Amino acid sequence: MPISAFSFSIFRYPTSTNLFLRFSSGLPSPPLLFPAASARQNPNSHRKPHKSLLKAKHSVKELSSLSLSSPSDARPSLLPNHAVGLVAAAQANFMRVIVEEPPNSGEAPRNAIGMELLCVVRAVLKKIKRRVLVGDKVMVGAIDWVDRRGMIENVFERESEVVDPPVANVDHLLVLFSLDQPKPEPFSLTRFLVEAESVGIPVTLALNKIELADEETVLAWKARLHAWGYEPLFCSVESKYGLNALADNLKEQTTVIVGPSGVGKSSLINALRSSQHDSDQWLARIEGSKWFEDQRVGEVSLKSGRGKHTTRHVSLLPLSGGGYLADTPGFSQPSLLKVTKKFLALLFPEVRQMLRDSEPAKCSFNDCLHLGEPGCVVKGDWERYPYYLQLLDEIKIREEFQLRTLGTKREGDVRYKVGDMGIKQAEPRLEPKKHRRQSRKQLNQSVLDELNDLDEADDRTDAEGAV
Repeated sequence: MPISAFSFSIFRYPTSTNLFLRFSSGLPSPPLLFPAASARQNPNSHRKPHKSLLKAKHSVKELSSLSLSSPSDARPSLLPNHAVGLVAAAQANFMRVIVEEPPNSGEAPRNAIGMELLCVVRAVLKKIKRRVLVGDKVMVGAIDWVDRRGMIENVFERESEVVDPPVANVDHLLVLFSLDQPKPEPFSLTRFLVEAESVGIPVTLALNKIELADEETVLAWKARLHAWGYEPLFCSVESKYGLNALADNLKEQTTVIVGPSGVGKSSLINALRSSQHDSDQWLARIEGSKWFEDQRVGEVSLKSGRGKHTTRHVSLLPLSGGGYLADTPGFSQPSLLKVTKKFLALLFPEVRQMLRDSEPAKCSFNDCLHLGEPGCVVKGDWERYPYYLQLLDEIKIREEFQLRTLGTKREGDVRYKVGDMGIKQAEPRLEPKKHRRQSRKQLNQSVLDELNDLDEADDRTDAEGAV
């Protein structure tokens, strides 16, 4: 029988990779055992996702970027049972969050804005070491509106951050000292001012308890601080002197008060918050909550002349007319962890003024530390120059220690991957082989090595005894 045509068909078996050719004459080839690649598709590829899933991915894509937006900007619709809030206080493992934007769903009560929620932090944020600070804008989920509890699931990007004390999104720093009980120490005051200048936000210096000092002392400190480059504000909580001028500087801003213990930080906060007018309705929505209570105050120790620690944690308190005021625990000395020896001099207003006066001339060396180097335009004839040298030595010692201990390059504790919808997600980086058990062979070998060491030690002892 003549062969009219030939056709080649390739069969693939699941248990073998061998291929064979089949010759046939004009007859239709039998069907392939496996469908073509175009037909072998995921059966779920054409399945349409649920509407709620699409909405969730869209919201997560817009909100997970952790970018701040002002209240006037259009915010994406929140997921059900989610809200945006402000961390007002942190104590132990709990955060007090004030709701600023509730969800549009009907689950939230009508008076949700300004409601205080007691929240815990999601475990994954702790694993990737994303710390939640007072002043942070956060995303709260799993909200129980009846018990007023929730969970912080994400943190928005910060505009600024203060290290001592730890507060986020700060607009203004108020360095508070007292003229008496306790008296101001120039070096301690310099240290607080340098720490405040390193944050890069406006700084105001205020001296409290003016009623305890005479006029000569007040004028002397005013002239001295003016030479330092500051215009201090004098105030008194007892006589209400200077409180109005101070309140005008704090209006519509998030301000952190820093200073040593006993200078009257909590008393000043209570005085500023009690001066609200009856017509001011800005605080009506949160009045009566624990967040609105006055701060506890204490007396100065008669034995040491220093203040006692009455404020135990950082809390963000609302001011009448708008703005927030952060009451912080008093501490003796700031850490200056973010200050480097290269930029320390620029944190002194006197140095900045001398550099401006010498323009267009400048120091001959870019890394000049103003220690009398050739061609240095900063002279050492200013009052706080010895304090500058003392702080410079301290920072040098710290940087050398960090270089010895942390100088090697190490991987971070967080790694990033691209998830659904192209969203960059953070997850904790596990240390390789940290949790791997030691094999039995390695254990036996380590035991043998220890026994051999003991035998060698015994042999040396016997040899020495024989001699």
